[in-house]
Amino acid sequence: MALTGIQIYKLLPQTNCKECGFPTCLAFAMKLGAKQVELSDCPYVTEEATAQLAESAAPPIRLIELVGEGHQIRVGNETVLFRHEKTFYNRPGLLISIQDTLDETAIEQLAKTVDAYGVDYVGVDLRIDGLAIEATSGDAARFAEAVRAVRRVSDLPLVLVGEDPAVLGAGVELLEGEKPLLIGANARNWDSMAELALQNGAALGATAASLEELAELTEQLRSKGVEDIVLHPGAARMGPTLAMQTQIRRLALKNFRPLGYPTIEFVGGSDDGRQQAVLATQAISKYAGLVVLDAFSPELLYPLLVLRENIYTDPQKPIQVQPALYEINNPTPQDPVLVTTNFSITYFSVANEVEGSGIPAWLLVTDAEGMSVLTAWAAGKFDAESIAKAVKQFDVAARVERHDIVLPGHVAVLSGELEEELPDWNVLVGPREAVDLPAFMKTVLSEGSTVH
Repeated sequence: MALTGIQIYKLLPQTNCKECGFPTCLAFAMKLGAKQVELSDCPYVTEEATAQLAESAAPPIRLIELVGEGHQIRVGNETVLFRHEKTFYNRPGLLISIQDTLDETAIEQLAKTVDAYGVDYVGVDLRIDGLAIEATSGDAARFAEAVRAVRRVSDLPLVLVGEDPAVLGAGVELLEGEKPLLIGANARNWDSMAELALQNGAALGATAASLEELAELTEQLRSKGVEDIVLHPGAARMGPTLAMQTQIRRLALKNFRPLGYPTIEFVGGSDDGRQQAVLATQAISKYAGLVVLDAFSPELLYPLLVLRENIYTDPQKPIQVQPALYEINNPTPQDPVLVTTNFSITYFSVANEVEGSGIPAWLLVTDAEGMSVLTAWAAGKFDAESIAKAVKQFDVAARVERHDIVLPGHVAVLSGELEEELPDWNVLVGPREAVDLPAFMKTVLSEGSTVH
């Protein structure tokens, strides 16, 4: 069982050196007991104490890494039930299922399509994380051919699904140097599946119909030396699946070690994909570490990837782009300079409107710590001084001959101050909304107006 804060404190050096960032060792011990700091933050903890504190220092949900030839998936390591309590750390891996009963050409084509799929979402590259090859045929040779076909065209991490160790063994032995996940250990085959996972350095998925059976199975696997385990709850319907996923997370966070592992869900559905969309949405939202879809469907994947990105973005860190001077529609030195902040949604709103208009312009993005224009202005992060600093930092004057700089309409109040900071520039006030930029640029800027 995990130790309490007082028990942890008794094992610490009790020097109150403050090098861990806390005023006392007791304060650090309380944070360690709450899983809010790492034991390594204490520079003077002894090896003996480290060994005793290993369980308390470990995250309640084990971190599992699946490694392909060129990519990896990290799941687990979560410490809270709800994101607003702290944050979620590792996004659920989204994978596409491939049946080994397909012919090699179809397998290659599907794997190649999945590998190439990607979406740019406010500067974030959204992609599918891996492939799950299912041993539907029950034939070891055919399963091995399916694995070879996938590896000819894709280097994504793999999940190998089946209950026959001999069949899975034919596939996993082809993945030397990788770390796949084997799914299919149950009450009947756990011993041989554990040996297969240990021999090949693979993580192992445990399947059971109830939490009691799942906990017993993980204890058996651990007794064989298997540490990297993924839980596969065996509930068949949506309601029971939600209940099991929530109970697993709650128990894990209470340091019930037999269920302290990430989970995997296989979601299928009707031909139109609506049922699969609902099931996948629930799995991403309520607490699956890996989500396997039974078909590749771009119209389904895009909203799921966006949903996952929104849920697993740290709420304390706004999505932001790199401050810089960006070129839109191949501007010349005679084109104007627009100014905005580095909040991603603000940047892309402005950039997309200008790009869509076909009018060339320079876009100066200032460092406002990821805040929108009004928020940054109210917080003192977007003012005349910071804009002038960005103009000098990115050497804007040397790149343009037309010294027209356009402020967002919401911060028109900054125009006078910016004129003082940049006396060689003509400060203009643009529209309040990005959607009005094309009309503004066609009427005001195209005439070279000096209207303030």
